[in-house]
Amino acid sequence: MKAKLVPLIFEEINEREQTELQLQLQRIRELYGDTAELLQPVPVGAPLPEDADAILFPQMIYAAYRHDESMRGYKLPMVVITSGFGTVEMWDWEIITYLRDLGCTVFSPYSVEMGKTILRAIAVKRSLKGANFLMFQDSPGEGMQANIFKKFYWWEAQSTEKMEQTFGIHLVYRSWKEVCQKAREIPDEEARQVSADWHTPMQDVCQEAYLRAVKLYIAVKREALLLGNVAGVGANCLNESFSCDTTPCLAWDMLFERDHIVCACEGDTLTLLSTYILYHSLEKPIMMTNLYPFLVGMAALSHERIDRFPEIQDPANHALGVHCGYFGNMPESFCSEWTLRPKALAIVNDKAIAVDCRMRQGPVVLAKIYPGFEKLSIIQAELEGYAQYPGSDCRNGAIIRYRDGYEVMDNLCSHHSLIIEGAVKPQLLQVAKVFGFQAIVM
Repeated sequence: MKAKLVPLIFEEINEREQTELQLQLQRIRELYGDTAELLQPVPVGAPLPEDADAILFPQMIYAAYRHDESMRGYKLPMVVITSGFGTVEMWDWEIITYLRDLGCTVFSPYSVEMGKTILRAIAVKRSLKGANFLMFQDSPGEGMQANIFKKFYWWEAQSTEKMEQTFGIHLVYRSWKEVCQKAREIPDEEARQVSADWHTPMQDVCQEAYLRAVKLYIAVKREALLLGNVAGVGANCLNESFSCDTTPCLAWDMLFERDHIVCACEGDTLTLLSTYILYHSLEKPIMMTNLYPFLVGMAALSHERIDRFPEIQDPANHALGVHCGYFGNMPESFCSEWTLRPKALAIVNDKAIAVDCRMRQGPVVLAKIYPGFEKLSIIQAELEGYAQYPGSDCRNGAIIRYRDGYEVMDNLCSHHSLIIEGAVKPQLLQVAKVFGFQAIVM
């Protein structure tokens, strides 16, 4: 997945500048070869190639002030990489400001990491057009917790239609009941063969429970291969748990690790889309959990069957991150600890499984696309540790601290939140700019 960049060249350059230009193009190829494909250069004012994703300025000169009409006419984003270190040159800030005042969308990366984030995001935006997001469900909003699930925007036809129109994707729905039945029909021996080299860390998971989970992976992967061009997979797994003799936690892990497909729980198409965009743009460890702010009090505690939050200082600025009994489901390669365990929730099959994992402690950002697909939530936070409540629906939850809990409560867009490892707010602001999202920073 590479951004296709067309270098835009000023014909006013002199002989020395022509030599410098060729050297700079070569540097960019070397530094950004894993994220960008450089097309043939085009002079300012000439038409751009139809397959270009963005304009690259490898060089800026005074002539940038003299082509207003041409610059306004270009509708592609512009990326300025003019220094010998793969970043913007300081002396170009005035030209960049001038172009922005003309109405141009201009990116000026001040580090190679930032530049790669911008280029990956540009490539992700193109990759969405025509991509399939496969969702398994039969009765959206109905099932084991219908009173809760009927509230969610992602079940609405409005959500599906707007998501497809905005990003050019296809949301393809298949029967959860049918794929689970196909999984049950897979022989044990086939499941053993497929998983022979998985080396899955497990504790107290019996062989039958493990093979059920492997069979679901096989069945879902077959459906994805039949459809083709699948960028993400999800299922209404919890609310329609009566249709399945396991849970898809292990299947989601292996679809990412083996097949490079992102996944989401509970039929949440907004989370699935957010995960795809943010992971492929940032390439940082990412996962989804439920946020239970301490300020919510018993309304949060009762759902997790616990009687108190951890006793810590500054509780108003903290939340618990808990999903299906543990922190949440995250690919093993992203984790500091990862173990497959028996299920925690009462509403799933007795032989179901769950993932007990931990992300490294330290700076994180909570993020998700808002309903309506026009805004991106960005909450700067710290993952401070983990809390265990044996026998509850919070066997191992994350303790998360943010700057202003009251501001979070005023702006939180969903109980489902993505957690991204690292202090990645600056990168997320660039991703928001690529997609035209308003960034809601907390």
